[in-house]
Amino acid sequence: MNIEPVAYFSSPLREKFGIPRQSGLAPSLKGEVRFVPPYDSADALRGLEGFDYVWLLWEFSLNGASRSLTVRPPRLGGNERVGVFASRSPFRPNPLGLSCVKLESVEPGCLRVSGADLADGTPIYDVKPYVEYADSRPGARCGFTDAHERLRLSVELPEGFEKEFPQELLPALVQILEEDPRPAYQDDPARIYGVTIGEYNVRFRVEGGVAKVLEPVYCQ
Repeated sequence: MNIEPVAYFSSPLREKFGIPRQSGLAPSLKGEVRFVPPYDSADALRGLEGFDYVWLLWEFSLNGASRSLTVRPPRLGGNERVGVFASRSPFRPNPLGLSCVKLESVEPGCLRVSGADLADGTPIYDVKPYVEYADSRPGARCGFTDAHERLRLSVELPEGFEKEFPQELLPALVQILEEDPRPAYQDDPARIYGVTIGEYNVRFRVEGGVAKVLEPVYCQ
């Protein structure tokens, strides 16, 4: 069976580094689901405006398929292996992702959403409404993620940064850095990283649980 994209994602994040590891972790991150013909018709979206969230089924187009039977989840420090089907790793036999995103508005041929973990240009194969009575399982066990606390960084911005950086992207940038986009095995306080968001590349380093944004902001 061959499947073709029904839409492509538009995001200020064009590279893998910095993309949230799960949907909803950076709720201020805005994006758009842009449908291709014939799915850009208003008929295909009729009734969707009554929902608050949607599921996106999409392709890990920046990774490709993997035949490895085990992976090393960042939640386990990047050192312990679990089965690929016990993880949400992007390296999978079929490179398919599933994300629940907040639906901000429905427009002709386009859905405006927030909290997505997709890169710019990601192919989307299906969109389905989130239905609380069927999709929510309060109190469900969550395997190894229950036993490992999700640590978040504090974010330190240099003086005057807010004047150089677009206000509409600033909340999303802070949320991305709070989630620590570094590989789990890297903890060098002298190492400088860069997150590309929109037309900006923001340099930072991590020391003592604090993501320290550096000057200057590099434009693409």
